[in-house]
Amino acid sequence: MDKTAEVFVIDDRDAGIFRVNRRVFTDPECLERERRRVFDKCWIYAGHESEVPHAGDFQSRNVAGRPMILARGDDGKVRVLLNTCTHRGALVCRQKSGNAKTFQCPYHAWTYNSRGQLIGVPGEDSYSPAFKRDEFALAQPAQVDNYRGFIFVCFDPATESLYDYLAGAKEYLDLVADQSELGMKVVAGVQAYSARANWKLLVENSYDGYHGLPTHQRYFGFLSDIGVDMRGNNGNNIASPHRQQTVDLGNGHAVLEYQSAWGRPIAHWVPSFGEHRKAHFEELRRRFEERFGAERAYRICETSRNLGIFPNLVINDIMAITIRAFYPVAPDYMEVNAWALAPMDESAEDSALRLDNFLTFLGPGGFATPDDVEMLESCQRGFANREVGWSDISRGMKREKPSLTDELQMRAFWRRWNQLMTEPQTARARRAA
Repeated sequence: MDKTAEVFVIDDRDAGIFRVNRRVFTDPECLERERRRVFDKCWIYAGHESEVPHAGDFQSRNVAGRPMILARGDDGKVRVLLNTCTHRGALVCRQKSGNAKTFQCPYHAWTYNSRGQLIGVPGEDSYSPAFKRDEFALAQPAQVDNYRGFIFVCFDPATESLYDYLAGAKEYLDLVADQSELGMKVVAGVQAYSARANWKLLVENSYDGYHGLPTHQRYFGFLSDIGVDMRGNNGNNIASPHRQQTVDLGNGHAVLEYQSAWGRPIAHWVPSFGEHRKAHFEELRRRFEERFGAERAYRICETSRNLGIFPNLVINDIMAITIRAFYPVAPDYMEVNAWALAPMDESAEDSALRLDNFLTFLGPGGFATPDDVEMLESCQRGFANREVGWSDISRGMKREKPSLTDELQMRAFWRRWNQLMTEPQTARARRAA
């Protein structure tokens, strides 16, 4: 069979059937096509501006398979620089983070300033007059933009603006960014781990309400043990059936928003936080209502949200906020980075509560992440049974108002993925692919 003509997705809206060909989780050719058509064409999260607060600060990391440097120059501007010497290609930054006035290639000592400009070439007088330093500055992605502190890159100059690309996801990024008048910050440190599973399985898992209770029974038992009142939740859901919605945000983005049993450090008190802190949380809530009104304050303080931004960014604003980005290394192996996000003006006691919540549920050794990784790797092992060729993602497809345990959000991702993977391209684009 010609794989380029193979059907990846069955999307029968009349019948309410949605299925995904399991080859997309195992086929190396599919992954190579994803790299060209998805990761090279879409806006990809690169970092948060708070990670480089001072001139000279930098963070180096892989973004969509490319080594990059997130750096704040001596002019105060945040840039994304491609981490490769323009002379012979070696990495010019080999530290994960720090503060530096320059980046120097260890191979031939070409030196760049914090803006990426070439400022030092040993033996420069050996070159002809045609040699121009300006032509050898560190390269940058075709497009770099910032929305509310979240920095994205795109390698395709023809792709729409970040503002248009984010579509309805902007509303939910605003709900995160508005949690502090002074701005939000990434807490120092990163959780870096891997999973022997296809990256798209983590997309599905990150906003899958259906798996919550079966997979994370230990966590819900822990909540009950520490005094969290779970009676408002029905027996088949992670959240109260009230105030919940599942929304297709356009361009492959989607969100679950719901009122949950757990508390939130951003002014939703629960008894497990301690009676002595109740008045403090009430005061925080009053300030939010003064700024935004009762309804928006309620959404910011009491509702949780699992936001997926196509293709590989997840922001879980639940009992804490995590930014999770991941990228495929092989069809059955991905690398994951996760960061905690918090208000800049948060008190030390609130911050300690937030980070405890973050590690307890979302950390690599917490209640949730090991469970999820095991399930994803179990799925990947199960795909060895090639006789079972399709996965079903039809739940709630005919429901007028999908519930939190339905799969509208996954279908939003898969429809955009399928469009990018199968849409006709120009002859030039096909040759380049």
